[in-house]
Amino acid sequence: MGQVGLAGAFAGLNLFNNATAITFDPLVSSLLARTGEGVLTTLGTTNAGGSIQSGCAINDIFYFAGSFSSIGNTSVSASNIASYTPSSGVFAALGSNGPNGPIYSLYCDVSTSKLWVGGHFTSPGSSVAIWDTKSNSWSAPPFKGFTGDGGEVLSITSNASQNSLFFAGSFLTSFAANATALNNTNNPNIPYSPGATPFSSSLVPVPLEGAQILGQPSSSDPQFSNILSILCPAGPDGPGNTWLAANGNGAVITVRDFLSIDAYGVRLGNTFQSGFGTTTFSVTSIPDNTVQTLSYVNPSTGQNMTCTTTCPLSTDSSILYQDFIFTAPVTLTGIQITLSGWTGEAPGLHMLQLLSSGAFASSNGNLKSCFSPNPSNTTSTGNWATKNAVTNIPATLQTVLVSTVAVGMSPSQAPSFTWQPYVSASGQYDVYLVIPGCADFQDCPLRTSVQVTVFPGGGSQPWVSSISQQVQSDTSTLVYSGPIVPSSTDFVTTVSMTLANNPEGTGQDGQYELVAGNVALVLTSANVASAVGSGSSGSNTASSSQHGFGFFEWPLSSSASIDATGTIPNTSETSLDMISIDLYNAMGATTSTATSVTAVAQHPSGTVYLGGNFQLISGSTSGVSNIVAFKSGSFISLPNNGLNGPVTSIVLSGNELYVGGSFTDTNTASTQGKLKGVAIYDVSSNSWKAMGAGVNGVVISLALANGQIVVAGNFTEALNSSAAGAPVGGLATWSVSTGSWVNSGGFVVGNMTFIGNGTLPASGQKQTQFIAGNVRTMAEYGSSGLVMLSSGGSTGPLVTPMGVQLTSSVANVSSPATVTKRHPHVRRGPSAWISHLNIGTLFTRQSATSSILPPSPPAPAPAVLAGAFWTNVSTSHQVAIIGGNFSFSSSSVTSSAVAIYDPIASSISALAGAQINGVVRAVYVDQKQQLFVGGEFNLTGTSASGLALYDLSAQQWDTSSMQPLQPSAGSSVVVRSISSSTYKSDAVIAGSVACQAICLFDTTLNQWSPLGRGIQGDISSVSYAGNNQEILIAAGSITLLGGSTTNVAQYDFANSTWAAIGNSAEIPGPVTAVTVNNGNSSSIFAAGRTADGSSPFMMFWDGISWSSVGSSLQGTTNISQLLMVPLLNTHSTNSIIESDRMLMISGALSDSSFGSASSVLFDGSSFIPYMATATVQGASGSISSLFYSLANFSFTQQQFLATGIVILISIAIAAGVVFLLALIGILWTLLSRRDDRVAKYNASDDDDDDNSVQHRPSSLLEHINAATRTTILGAPSPSNMVGAEKDGVAREATAAEPDPFGPDGSNYLRAETPSDAVVGTMAAEEEFTRPAHARYSFDGTGEGELPLTAGLEVEVLDDRDVAWWYTRNPQTGQEGVVPAAYLY
Repeated sequence: MGQVGLAGAFAGLNLFNNATAITFDPLVSSLLARTGEGVLTTLGTTNAGGSIQSGCAINDIFYFAGSFSSIGNTSVSASNIASYTPSSGVFAALGSNGPNGPIYSLYCDVSTSKLWVGGHFTSPGSSVAIWDTKSNSWSAPPFKGFTGDGGEVLSITSNASQNSLFFAGSFLTSFAANATALNNTNNPNIPYSPGATPFSSSLVPVPLEGAQILGQPSSSDPQFSNILSILCPAGPDGPGNTWLAANGNGAVITVRDFLSIDAYGVRLGNTFQSGFGTTTFSVTSIPDNTVQTLSYVNPSTGQNMTCTTTCPLSTDSSILYQDFIFTAPVTLTGIQITLSGWTGEAPGLHMLQLLSSGAFASSNGNLKSCFSPNPSNTTSTGNWATKNAVTNIPATLQTVLVSTVAVGMSPSQAPSFTWQPYVSASGQYDVYLVIPGCADFQDCPLRTSVQVTVFPGGGSQPWVSSISQQVQSDTSTLVYSGPIVPSSTDFVTTVSMTLANNPEGTGQDGQYELVAGNVALVLTSANVASAVGSGSSGSNTASSSQHGFGFFEWPLSSSASIDATGTIPNTSETSLDMISIDLYNAMGATTSTATSVTAVAQHPSGTVYLGGNFQLISGSTSGVSNIVAFKSGSFISLPNNGLNGPVTSIVLSGNELYVGGSFTDTNTASTQGKLKGVAIYDVSSNSWKAMGAGVNGVVISLALANGQIVVAGNFTEALNSSAAGAPVGGLATWSVSTGSWVNSGGFVVGNMTFIGNGTLPASGQKQTQFIAGNVRTMAEYGSSGLVMLSSGGSTGPLVTPMGVQLTSSVANVSSPATVTKRHPHVRRGPSAWISHLNIGTLFTRQSATSSILPPSPPAPAPAVLAGAFWTNVSTSHQVAIIGGNFSFSSSSVTSSAVAIYDPIASSISALAGAQINGVVRAVYVDQKQQLFVGGEFNLTGTSASGLALYDLSAQQWDTSSMQPLQPSAGSSVVVRSISSSTYKSDAVIAGSVACQAICLFDTTLNQWSPLGRGIQGDISSVSYAGNNQEILIAAGSITLLGGSTTNVAQYDFANSTWAAIGNSAEIPGPVTAVTVNNGNSSSIFAAGRTADGSSPFMMFWDGISWSSVGSSLQGTTNISQLLMVPLLNTHSTNSIIESDRMLMISGALSDSSFGSASSVLFDGSSFIPYMATATVQGASGSISSLFYSLANFSFTQQQFLATGIVILISIAIAAGVVFLLALIGILWTLLSRRDDRVAKYNASDDDDDDNSVQHRPSSLLEHINAATRTTILGAPSPSNMVGAEKDGVAREATAAEPDPFGPDGSNYLRAETPSDAVVGTMAAEEEFTRPAHARYSFDGTGEGELPLTAGLEVEVLDDRDVAWWYTRNPQTGQEGVVPAAYLY
């Protein structure tokens, strides 16, 4: 069947299987599994009142926790925490003596196979416990836990390097009374400037005395032209201590050190010499030529800022210098500073320093840094020689020292090397030993391992590590991470290296080689507590215990055992524990059980973000609420003072921090309410960004997987930028790459409490997830009205939900624009004759009336009601054109009712031009790339109502080729279906006859005409029978021409006749859906509702009579579509349906055997439930149609679908009046007119309008031909004899239908001429005659034609057809049709 689409009014879809049907109790918490594609599966539920709050995975087991006593479909007893093994589907409790209270957070330490648990309990630890998966035992944490305030842990996460854990919640901590905060102000060895921070002033400047430094163009004044004078100025801003650029020019300062440098930023001091000064600059690193992003403190406001190409330098003379920090340490060989803006004559600087990553020491000599009392130093024992090593920085060398050691030598006798780096200030540092790679030295066999001892100071014990030097390439190995508190007033610490106790390798020629390179200290925080005074001026000594709130860091490598419920010794503090102290103080030392930190994340740069429910009322961040950042040792506020509601979850993706909670905007309402429940903080730009317009409720949990942010909470809609809502029901998905809401894959309605990643996926597979919450309704597949189906599923079709979200749209169909009635003799546009038909007089003899067609099933937005496939030539993708009751956003523009969806790109786009206002119920694409759109709508700015034509090639609406349909007074036009037939005939169905219920539209002539003599009533569905679809089957509520009523009728294209199928009394009411089994006119299915609307029915026509086959369907059933579908496997053969197919019944179905469904399969004897759908409210949804792309699909290799020659459209005008339209496009070119014998037609002499009438059908208006043959031509010609035979067959076939144009005594016998018969029958209000002259001669030898000679005057009796006019020769009285272009 090619591509297959399934459309309807639903937000979620399930496939029926043999498993027991799952019902949901919103009083329990359900655990669901989510595949990488988003498909949902129910795993189990808790006891009533239970909840699941957190989860994580270790290896192949998923652990989840909350507040419950049992879990799983078999109700496994488990106290608040349990495990689930996906491979076996087994739930299990975690031992005994577990946490005795609710659990809110889990952290899975995969490296140690330990599960850290946080919550509100007292055993086995206070609010924290550990489950060892290897020993299957519970224990308290090494710090015992936390107490105070709420006494609960709400979040456990790791730091950026995953070597320590962050605990957050509502609890108090207390730190030792003798702790001294060593670095709460700027480093006392560095002159103070408000343009620096404690962090930046702790970075030791890189000595640049040996570097190549150029400043160009330079001032010609020798007192201000020495660029070296600003590296470490000896005096104040002025001659000899300041550099100026040449007047009228910007400047570039280039620093090349030709050594590998780990730098963290630059320090710039402006000049305030009269008429000079720099205003803007940028920094480019060498050799990668990258313009660096810098962060700095605005000296005027204290606000942290970022810049790149035009960084501002303060012109305030009170600002001695400003520090500009890179986003992370950068390895470089130099920098280039571009002074792009200046005040006065030229830019200039008083100070320029390159800031290191913290501190450093080289094995081969060290220079004194600016502002340092002394340089770094080294000492050694034994013999050390120099070697040069190539670094990973182009054109640079690194000189190292090496020493040989005899294999077997005792480490105590081996050479040693000690670095004594100058450390500018106490802080939290990562210490790295830089080991040059052995490949460059070609000495790998000599390499071994060394023992490294770090003395951090502050009374801390030395850290000892065994480090391998058997590395191929340059390697920086972490040898210590923690506080560095120098033990002397000169700020010196030590790193020592000697032979390891158990050396690696066998050596070469009985020798090992030890290599001494560099030591680098990377500052991560400027705050640290110590029991030893630093001797620094400006230090603050605490006189009592320091309290902290809501945050605690614990290194995973720590072997200490402390009691965090009491006083925490300063030896166990980390630099980030200052977060809790600063937070406690910023809240005014006042907390409550309602105050909490619920989410923490650390950026790779070291910045820590904290979210929760708190208000800061003291310090530099006073006024900040619910989210704050800790950077460079102090709190900084996020833009607009944070958010106006509590934060519940934080997820970091690159430089984007995703935040969830119950907020709507920033504290200053800077986004106009577009941060509803979710927001993005952009770290790089220091700005807030909206996720569309958020969601319409509270967000509880966030998770990052497969490039998507999955959002869980208590909401029903995801809002786009225009605040239009897509149904999501508690689970929404945001694409990180596209920055938009996308389909989640599955669908759930409920209050969701958790979303988290599951076990690690196999290579090439997507990350799976687990979801939990109080579920009311769930569907495996979530999609707003459309899914794609394909074969290959293990238990059914493969279902691919639509990758985008449709949103709600209010369908309002307003009255169409007024169309002025034109005089019949005025030249009319295409199909103008419809509006002139007097429909009432055509059916004056009909007295019977048909029943009212039942209303269609409810289709609340967003709903897709129809679809068609079309190959987009620009992308070569086969796309689905969908119509319905929905809206969507594309390119920041909201459109509605019709869209083009690309399943390959998962993208949606609107039709260009005017927008549809209303509901689309039918779409069709013909071979000319014309899209026909039908429904109940207006097209903005046009007179189109209910039917519109769109040129897909030109990408524009075609408003000129098809005259708008006209409704009855006080009503609107409704188009219900569009289809086509492959039937080919020498006859074109056309004529000036009634057009109720069924019409045809010729796409070449742009001409309307009726099907036969027309019918009355309401048509809901169309199908085709015959080997070449020569029979049309129409269903609904129909009145035939003779006044008889039926619900299923057939139209024979060959003889242009209508007839009821079977005994109309056998069908109990109007039909809403009909289908023919593979073109077999003796195998027809029809469904609908009884005449009183009380119950549904489904009937089968076997060629003789109708019989019921749907007696088990219950009263609420509404059937929208019947369709025969092929099977991969066969079923038992019966007399109704062949074994290789089934009847697919779609709609809103209810049956005593299977309950509710949206689609079932019927094998001829029983119903098999196939699909069930749900709306966003959780109610049962409906399926409106299945459509597919293979145009010639058939069970017998016959043409089954449309091939674009004849198209039929069902429409409704006024209350319950449905029209069926047919478009005939290709037939016109199949019938050629032989050349004129008397005078040849010259197309250049004709108007462009008439270029389409060089040929005509062989018959036009059968009643005219019959009249011509009978009354005018006299003795029949051979061709007339054939026509008479056809007429006889036609009269015989339609004996039950009185022919209003036949000799029945009521019209034809009273007519003096055939034209009188026509006009009399139509009860014309005026005489349709006017004189005309023949422009060319016309032989008129065809049946019903009137011969012409050039200049002959004729009377035009009917000019309503655009190509052929019916005329009379007043000289002979003969009448016939002539080409309209031949007259003037």
